[in-house]
Amino acid sequence: METGLFIGRFQPFHNGHLKSITNVSTELDELVIGVGSADSSHTSENPFTAGERIRMIDKSLELNETNVYIVPIVDIERNSVWVGHVESLCPRFDTVYTNNNLVNRLFKESGYNLENHKKVRRDEFSGTEVRRRIVEDENWKELVPEEVSKHINRIDGVQRLKMISD
Repeated sequence: METGLFIGRFQPFHNGHLKSITNVSTELDELVIGVGSADSSHTSENPFTAGERIRMIDKSLELNETNVYIVPIVDIERNSVWVGHVESLCPRFDTVYTNNNLVNRLFKESGYNLENHKKVRRDEFSGTEVRRRIVEDENWKELVPEEVSKHINRIDGVQRLKMISD
């Protein structure tokens, strides 16, 4: 049974994440989605809580054959023990999917199989771009799954992001 770990901050979960996870899941029996920086929220870079992000991901995914586990990962600010920290929080996994150079390096040094997932229209589909559009009153809803825009509206996320970005 092949299990992959897909790590991201998902601030917020957007269509690029959805497409990448959908593509990756076709190769796996199980997928662990690690929600990084789970201890950070209510800042311009990390406006949403781990619970809010987990809900966005859960409501957006419909992967037919792949079992999915969503795990919050708190930052520990100690790179030398970070992989062990992730291992202690997650079900066993074989392959790590990331395009983050540091995360890639840390898992490589720990002997994991690494795969880069293809970034989908990275210039448009990025959390930074979604947050910028929200703050600037531009069309951001086209960049996220419908369930994510509903959830952001339900938690008054637009006002939260505008307030913390001032």
